[in-house]
Amino acid sequence: MQSNGSTYSVPHRPFGKTGASVSIMGLGGFHLGSAKDQNEASEIVARAIDAGVNFFDNAWEYHEGIAEERLGEALRGKRDKVILMTKVCTHGRDKSVAMQQLEQSLRRLKTDHLDVWQIHEVVYYNDPDNIFRPDGAIEALEQAKKDGKVKWVGFTGHKDPSIHLKMLSHDFPFDTIQMPLNPFDVSFRSFQQRVLPEANRRGLAVLGMKSLGGSGEMVTHGGITPEEGLRYAMSLPVSTTISGIDSLEVLEQNLAIASQFKPMSDQEKAALEKRVSWWAADGRYERFKSTTMYDGKIGREQHEYPDVTKLPA
Repeated sequence: MQSNGSTYSVPHRPFGKTGASVSIMGLGGFHLGSAKDQNEASEIVARAIDAGVNFFDNAWEYHEGIAEERLGEALRGKRDKVILMTKVCTHGRDKSVAMQQLEQSLRRLKTDHLDVWQIHEVVYYNDPDNIFRPDGAIEALEQAKKDGKVKWVGFTGHKDPSIHLKMLSHDFPFDTIQMPLNPFDVSFRSFQQRVLPEANRRGLAVLGMKSLGGSGEMVTHGGITPEEGLRYAMSLPVSTTISGIDSLEVLEQNLAIASQFKPMSDQEKAALEKRVSWWAADGRYERFKSTTMYDGKIGREQHEYPDVTKLPA
């Protein structure tokens, strides 16, 4: 899958039952928006594509639109080489808001269609009810697909597997589903145990995320190495593992791991799960589940939660 002399060649897998093929590692949109400037972001994207990476994640609200703009610029002349995804951030608002966000995302990404459009951050317990109510965001997914502006649709969330299961209980024909998957997940509010089997049963393209804790907490606190986290996540029955990459250094590290990927055996996975189980049991390194640290500002506002930065000490 390599081109332009890249020293890496990232393997590909089936993208659920869509008929498409996807790289086992995808590039996260939030971290791309954290790169130092557009030049570095463009270089990250170009090198990733040369190494065979063809899945690119983003969301309407990442860095207040800057992340989408950076990816759109970086994909000039390369759009047809990738599976491009962004996410709609209605946070309980209606279909019209979703359709407005779709048009904004298309302009920022410099494209006339998305390969994947997902509902972002389904993390509040009444989110499924809001999404599936009359004139809710789910109707926007149907409309966008009908209009040819979106090929495939899905949803993402990081808080509680019960919310994912409530979304799936509506039996909507989703194509994709995104969830946190890592060695710590098995011991705390586990998506791997509760949601992944159902997603596989339905033939959905599973997008794994937060393989290192969201911001690398599992690595920086000494729980696992980057290679262990990525290998573990890629060894699960998923289509791709989305990796947050904000520098060329991190890109090189992760491309090396992905291009040399060898699946962990069941015994290796179980040993790693057991090794980290004591730290995993209380969710301390899965802060996206156990705290509000990873809950977006707009979502909190829509659900009328206070701005934590303005609370008294």
